[in-house]
Order: sequence, then C-alpha cells, then structure tokens
Amino acid sequence: MKKVIVLLFVILINHGSYGQCGEFEIQENGLIYGESTMKSLKAIVKVLNLKFKQCDVDKDFDSKYQTLGHYVVLKKGAIKEAKKDIERNIGFEAFIQKYPHAEVSKNNLVVRFAYKDYFKNDVVAFSEISLGETYGKEIRFEKKLEQYTPQNLSNWVYQYAKKTSYSEESITAFYFPNRFESRTLPKAYAHKISYADCMIDTTTTKFKDDLKSDKVKMPEDWRTLPKAQQEALLDKLRSTRVVGHCSMDSAPRKHAVNIAMLSAETHNWKVFLRAHLDVMNDAFDRMSDGSYAWGERQTYIKELEELDINVLDLIIGIALRVENPANNHYYGDVNRLGRALAESGNRAEVEHQLFSMLEDKELDLFNRIIGLYIIENYIYNLTDKNAQQKLESALKESVKTLPQGLYEKIKIELVHS
Repeated sequence: MKKVIVLLFVILINHGSYGQCGEFEIQENGLIYGESTMKSLKAIVKVLNLKFKQCDVDKDFDSKYQTLGHYVVLKKGAIKEAKKDIERNIGFEAFIQKYPHAEVSKNNLVVRFAYKDYFKNDVVAFSEISLGETYGKEIRFEKKLEQYTPQNLSNWVYQYAKKTSYSEESITAFYFPNRFESRTLPKAYAHKISYADCMIDTTTTKFKDDLKSDKVKMPEDWRTLPKAQQEALLDKLRSTRVVGHCSMDSAPRKHAVNIAMLSAETHNWKVFLRAHLDVMNDAFDRMSDGSYAWGERQTYIKELEELDINVLDLIIGIALRVENPANNHYYGDVNRLGRALAESGNRAEVEHQLFSMLEDKELDLFNRIIGLYIIENYIYNLTDKNAQQKLESALKESVKTLPQGLYEKIKIELVHS
C-alpha cells in the first residue's frame, strides 16, 4: 500500500508539473501554443509564403558604411597641439612619430552608425567592431553632424576632453587611411532580408503609441472569451509597457508571450510574430540584467519551425545590418540568434549557411563578422561536445578568410575540456 501511495504521489507531482515546466505553460503538443492555434497560424504562414513570391524580392540592400581604421589615445604631452594637427589632417605616421606617447590600436573594422538616441536626438557614432574579449571603442557626435557624413569625412574623427578635477586632458581619435564604403549585398542575402520583411510586417509594431507602465493580468478563462473580448484584451496588453525590476523578473517575457498567445488566438499574425521574436531575442527593458539569469530564458525556435517558416532565412534576414532597411525592420540579437539556431532541428543547413556567410568575400566585412558572432554563440550553446570541438576547429580555419589584420585579433576558445 505504501508503494502505491508513493507511486500515486509521484504521478500527481509529474502530472501537476507537466504543464508548468520551464518558463511558460507547455501544451499537449509540446509547444507553448496549442494545436488548434498552431493550425490557424500554419494556414497564415502558407498564405505568406505564397505572398512572398509577389513581394519586392529584387530590392537592393546596401551595407553599413565601414572601413579599416586606427584608434589613437593621447593622455599626456602637447595635447592641444595634437588637436590642431588632427584638425589640419596630419598623416598617421607623422602623428605617431611626433607624439610617441600615443596609445595606438591598428587595423580595426570601424562602422558608421546614424540613429536617434533615447531622447530622439540625432547621433552619429563611429564604432570599432570588437573581435576580442574587450568592447570595441566608439566615438559619438551629437552636433554638426553634416561633417560626419561619409562624403564629408576627413581622415580623422576625434574627441577632445579638457582637464577637470576628475580627469586629465586627453584626446581620442580614429584615423581612416581609406574612405568609408558601402556595398550592395549579394542577392542571396538581400533575399533573406526581403523574406524577413515579408513575414514580419513592417507596417505594424507590437506596441501601440502612448504606452502606460503597468501590468495586465490574463484572466484564466481567456481562451474561452468571445473574440471581441480577446481583441479588447490584446489591445490593452499592447498599450502597456512592462519593465523588469531585476534579472530574475520574468514579467516582461510573460507579457510578450501573453500578447503572442492572444494574437495567435485572434489570428493577428502581424503582432504575433513580433511578440514571439521579442521572446526569442529577449528584447525587453530591465533595470538590471545579470548574465546568470540568461540561461533560463528559452528561445522557442521550435514553435517557428513547426509553422513551416523558413526559419534560417528569417533569422539571417534579421541578423544582417544594412544602410537602407525598411521602416520598422525587425533586428535580432546575434547572441540569442546563435543560441536559437543551436536548438534548431536543421543543424547541417544552419552550419553550411553560417560558415558560407563568414567566408563570402562578396559580402561586406561587418556582416561577415556578424556571421562570426552567430557561429560562436551557436557553437557555445550546443550540447554535443564532440560537435563543438569539430566546429571550433573549422571556425579557426574559416576566420582566415578575413583580412589578415582582422583575423589575427580573433581568439576562439569556445569549448572547455
């Protein structure tokens, strides 16, 4: 009798925890969306895949403006004179010879970004793309931006810092031996961006304007509510912004999944996919976010694969960075995308396309390095150590297709014995 009671207790525990394992309730089909919902979504995807053939798949996309440059920091000596020399466009070797105390890092990939900051101010930034363990250097400008267009740039961009009670006088600069260039992406990659824009409607956002910071509780019977009430609830969720208070606060992710589930239930594909991708990319605001909490946040790529989406094209399409994206184009986080692909059921094709992306000399360097980032995260998140070691060895050879000055900076140590 005791054995029967223990067995019954185990069965009840297992049964009770089945639907709640992981972050979100898992349905009988093993997904976070039920079978009837998945069936409805598949029908929408089928139509969208047909529609894609009529989308603007021939659109050209241009890479971000980029070049190789040298980073310079001068913290002592005749700094004001160095500033004047830079303004006179002194040559790099002449500068180094004249100011031997300057700290120099040569042959860095530098990308120009133009964007609006949190306060909607226009910003131009020149960012070194990191290839090592440290963050890349960046110089930002918020005034006189017309002189920082690719056409108006001189060989130098710099920032001068006056001496204060907290810091010494200094100057930081990038020197660019060659002009910034933007090249047209090969058709294969433009096709992936177009596919992403066709699937992820660029006229729609997950949230509405004039958001309120609050939390909206989902009623337990939301699945059985009339469609009009479900749509009203969805509208309320889309009008509410949830900010995580700490790394372990799951409220923003739950809020996005609730939006995704309601969107799926009401056949609102445009909102559904953006909400689901936000969960996959963990694209949420938090007051703090420690890396110790990242592991528990799953990617749910399986849900997309079950919908017959070309997931690999979609992911590469939202990973690539271009100068002329569609308004409201969705961008993915390369760290999360690599992790998601490590959970894919199509690993052979994933590896083939990612390594091809890294090695493709017709593709611009910045997007090739994005391919490198995705591969590194892909390998790191694999559970098969033998596969990890094999791919790490392949990656060490693959990076040699990059310019020598760049690949020599790359250290690949993803697998620990």
